[in-house]
Amino acid sequence: MKRLKTELPKAFREQMQARLGAEFSDFEASLQEPAPVSIRINRWKTEGRTDALEGLPAVPWHPEGRYLPDRPVFTLDPLFHAGGYYVQEASSMVLYQALGRIFPQKSPLRILDLCASPGGKSTLLASWMPEGSLLVSTVVIHSRTGALQDNLERWGYAGTFTSSYDPAQFERLPGFFDLVLVDAPCSGEGLFRKDPMAVNEWSEEQVRVCAARQQRILSAARKLVRPGGFLIYSTCTYNSLENEGNAGWLAGRGMIPVAVDMEAGWNIASGRIGYQVYPHRVKGEGFYFAVFRQGEGGRMKPGVPRKFSSLVPVHKKLLPHLKGWLRRPEGHFHLAKPDQAVVSAPLGLEEDLLLLDHLLPKGVWFKETGRFKGTSFVPGHPLALHEMLSDEVGFVTLSRGECLSFLKKELAALPAGAPAGWLLVRYQGVNLGWVKNLGHRVNNYFPKDWRIRMDLRET
Repeated sequence: MKRLKTELPKAFREQMQARLGAEFSDFEASLQEPAPVSIRINRWKTEGRTDALEGLPAVPWHPEGRYLPDRPVFTLDPLFHAGGYYVQEASSMVLYQALGRIFPQKSPLRILDLCASPGGKSTLLASWMPEGSLLVSTVVIHSRTGALQDNLERWGYAGTFTSSYDPAQFERLPGFFDLVLVDAPCSGEGLFRKDPMAVNEWSEEQVRVCAARQQRILSAARKLVRPGGFLIYSTCTYNSLENEGNAGWLAGRGMIPVAVDMEAGWNIASGRIGYQVYPHRVKGEGFYFAVFRQGEGGRMKPGVPRKFSSLVPVHKKLLPHLKGWLRRPEGHFHLAKPDQAVVSAPLGLEEDLLLLDHLLPKGVWFKETGRFKGTSFVPGHPLALHEMLSDEVGFVTLSRGECLSFLKKELAALPAGAPAGWLLVRYQGVNLGWVKNLGHRVNNYFPKDWRIRMDLRET
């Protein structure tokens, strides 16, 4: 493999030499090696359907984490577009172990991912969280919500909702969440070998700016955790100002540091507060996390509103027409947006979602199930990838080349004998999206914004 050339800033070298001592030379050498490539498998989509992701080396701390021998062109893998896996840095998957240790029981939880884009931690949370849980994934910068929504739609889990808010806008929800994750924007020291720009942009002043921003986020986040609930703080950096410094700031404000046992063979370093992953010790990048339990404050007890501000129940006469599309339509409530799009969510979350709709400026965003044209239901793309979709919906299995044509919105015809009407396009048993077979032509309903734009002749 080609070695990388990364010139480390002088102040950063001195910082890490002081931190690592005799280990610094190994640390520095690790930054000159290619970054490992890892994915996390979406097991409910792939198990029993495809073995394409099996036999890969395992990430030790996550049961669905796998290392790839090199970095492929993910755009050319239909399983990637189907949400069969998420490309995620291996070190950050260690949060899975922390979650299992602080929540050994499988009771439904209210979870907030406060700095969620592009969705890696949110998809990890969605796969891990107990059935009946609520996950709200939010991001401050509105332009980054698209990537977050797309990735959660691909992942396909019920109980996940997105939004775009500054952390302070959650102030009307004190003590509402059982778990708040703050994977904070940071100086990115742990990504130096993956992103040379991070090296060029690093400075001691930037570290101070990041630490102050993180502290502002944590100041809002800690108030949202119920008594006895948990806050997880993480960064992809090494310095003590952003990591142990902010962890100590939390500890001084009623948040109780929690130790989570890490297996010795994983080579994850434990500090005064929290845990640090180093690239010379593990097959992964730099990552820090600390876990806290809420030791003070109260749990909010507001009245639940009776209706949503801009969503109305789907008319009763239309509900029977959903039965062929959803696995358990009676286990969900169904609402219509002003543009007549239909959104659906598990019944057990209705009160929480009503509350969020009432207390947050714009509520949270639901995934679109589809829409009605008269009494005919037109399925939306998110439904094709969602776990609520009925197993009885018709489908057509296509080859890799045919699927890539579908993903480019260039599919001209279906195999002979394909059923008429609405069909799921499948690749190795995993759903990709919708077509409507009209016999003389095929209508492709894959979203225009998601289509492959590469010239496949050059691949």
